[in-house]
Amino acid sequence: MNSITHIENALKELDKEVESILLDWSIPLNEKDNLMLPKLQVKKVLTQTLEDLTYLKSNPPKQNQPCGISKHREE
Repeated sequence: MNSITHIENALKELDKEVESILLDWSIPLNEKDNLMLPKLQVKKVLTQTLEDLTYLKSNPPKQNQPCGISKHREE
């Protein structure tokens, strides 16, 4: 699936952005928090999407049957 590759690449880029924020000593800690929070929220959504797509790739639903993707999640 091409979308899995794109999500993996996006996660790598997000990790690089978060790391660069963490390593930038010129940014105050509270501002680092404000900069990183949206990135970490996006990362959480992308990680869950990646897990869902990987699950569906390994366990495709039968034709005309709902996928039931939420059943495999451990939330």
